[in-house]
Amino acid sequence: MKRVKRVTRVTSVRAVKGAQMVLSVDADDRAARGRRGQAEGLTEGLARVLVMALFGLVLLVVLFLASLVLGARPVAVSTAVEALFAYDGGLVDHIVIVDYRLPRTLLSLLCGMAFGVSGALIQAATRNPLADPGILGVNAGAAFCVTLVVGLFGVQSINVYLWFALLGAVLVTLCVYGLALAGGMTGEGMTGGGMAGGSMAGRGGVTPVRLVLAGVALSAMLGGIGSSVTLLNPQAFDAMRQWSIGSVAGRDMDVVVAVAPCIGLGLAIALMSARSLNAVALGEDLARALGASLVRTRILTLVAVTLLAGAGTAACGPIGFVGLMVPHVVRWLTGPDQRLIIPMVMIYAPILLLAADIAGRLVLYPGELEAGIVTAFLGAPVLIALARRRQAGGL
Repeated sequence: MKRVKRVTRVTSVRAVKGAQMVLSVDADDRAARGRRGQAEGLTEGLARVLVMALFGLVLLVVLFLASLVLGARPVAVSTAVEALFAYDGGLVDHIVIVDYRLPRTLLSLLCGMAFGVSGALIQAATRNPLADPGILGVNAGAAFCVTLVVGLFGVQSINVYLWFALLGAVLVTLCVYGLALAGGMTGEGMTGGGMAGGSMAGRGGVTPVRLVLAGVALSAMLGGIGSSVTLLNPQAFDAMRQWSIGSVAGRDMDVVVAVAPCIGLGLAIALMSARSLNAVALGEDLARALGASLVRTRILTLVAVTLLAGAGTAACGPIGFVGLMVPHVVRWLTGPDQRLIIPMVMIYAPILLLAADIAGRLVLYPGELEAGIVTAFLGAPVLIALARRRQAGGL
């Protein structure tokens, strides 16, 4: 009997070990299949992003050429290419392309990237799907300071009022955040933490709705004051009426040269901040656990937004909604990774501004409609749709 029990025990142990080996092999197979699936998914995602980037670059080149040849005086593509590479100052078409259309086209590229990337940075840093330099008052602050300098001192050189635009952008950004934070603290104090709204304000601090309300209110106030200032010196603003609406028309190459370094530096800082912004999107606690410096990230974001929105507004006025629409469209296609969103926004935001500028030339042909009006016409429905959504995922 003892021998039979010993044999039975040995058989049971062997059976258990065999079952464990089978389960282990099965688990390894499932893990391997999971890793292969993740690798395939990552490859497919990168391939989709690459296709989007190539398509965007091709479309950007097409719109670049279209911007050179379309307008009140249509020009052939061959003439535009000849004007770029074999300029003849004695030909009217060459003068139109090089002196008038090339600067506005380059400004559309630079300012499109500036407004688009600044919007993406604000949305990522504040985790606010409604954030945009125009809606949060950043553009209004830059425009207000330019208006003061032009109206009170008669300054017309962008090399001078560019710095005031940067100052206005950073001051209004800080004011909007401070107003939203103060509103949250006031709401919490009034409710005593007993009501759901006050509790949320206490936990969340600055909410997307408070940021939008503070930005819209401050923009309206600055816009009213700025309009009053323009009445003090109408002659100084005659040459800047298109700028006040938001337009890339009527700019020369000096404006392009003046704002290009600021926008280039802002884009470089934005690209460097992409990885840390991914960590911020997970929440402050997880971001700290992952080793991300929240203070450094916020400072870099503030500097980048100031450079981009301030320089863009100084060059072509307060054009809105570019930073709202493009990051959302890109995020739907690429996912929440800022390392993909920011480069893709740098491609597709200029496409939107170039298309708006070209559409403005054709809608009222032979007259023109300012690009800021076209982007507002397109962006207002997008803002309403986003505001009606209960949840904004992917930030």
